[in-house]
Amino acid sequence: MTEARESAGPNGTTHARHTPGSLCRVNLMARETAASQDFYGTLFGWEFRPGPPRTGSYAWALLDGHEVAGIGQLPPDRHLPVAWTPYFASADVDRTAETVRHSGGTVGVGPLDTEAGRLAIASDPSGAVFGIWRGVARPGAGITGVPGTPTWIELVTRDTESVVKFYKGVFGHEPEPTVPADPGRVVLRVDGRPVAGVHGVGNALPRDRGPHWLTYFEAAEVDDAVRRVTELGGRLLRAAHDSPYGRVATVADPEGAVFSLIRTVV
Repeated sequence: MTEARESAGPNGTTHARHTPGSLCRVNLMARETAASQDFYGTLFGWEFRPGPPRTGSYAWALLDGHEVAGIGQLPPDRHLPVAWTPYFASADVDRTAETVRHSGGTVGVGPLDTEAGRLAIASDPSGAVFGIWRGVARPGAGITGVPGTPTWIELVTRDTESVVKFYKGVFGHEPEPTVPADPGRVVLRVDGRPVAGVHGVGNALPRDRGPHWLTYFEAAEVDDAVRRVTELGGRLLRAAHDSPYGRVATVADPEGAVFSLIRTVV
């Protein structure tokens, strides 16, 4: 993790931000959506509301009535990994998708319309998957900084410099090194506000995963949350440890979707 997001407002709420280039949603595409809902509902206290009928088994994850994430089903005929995917806001999804292609990335899904907005799913030149989204601010959205909410995303990749150029060209992200002596770590900013981190790890990148976006979820107590993950059938990938940004651990759900748990330092 490179830098924690800015602090939330009273009771952990913020205004929904849809500035182009900012993180606007995180989605999990799973094989067994009911089992995934049981896992995350127990772990984070989420409740679920079904999406529109044409979205199939897609459901919004709610925390105290606020939308915090989405869970949908992977098409059975597509051999894709179960993973959490961040979506960046765009003023024009079609134009952003075209910029992705011209910048060396790939658009795998869309652009297409949904009841809530227009989206595309793409990958950067290194292969890390992300979403592009344009939609209206949804009532109740925008809660952050409380246990069970996504609090940060970080791209784990081999080489920082090339992918930073890609995201700057596509979304206007401005990179800022977090440690001058470590050019492999940068924060991506929009209008001066941190929106994501990039961590270049070179050959230390796991061969079985490849470059990927990692979503961090806030936890009241990281060690307790890790125990719940394993009790619910998940796995511990990196033990809980203290960092400059808070106590953090990396885990996987029962289907293998990787995410991190963090108790952010205030």
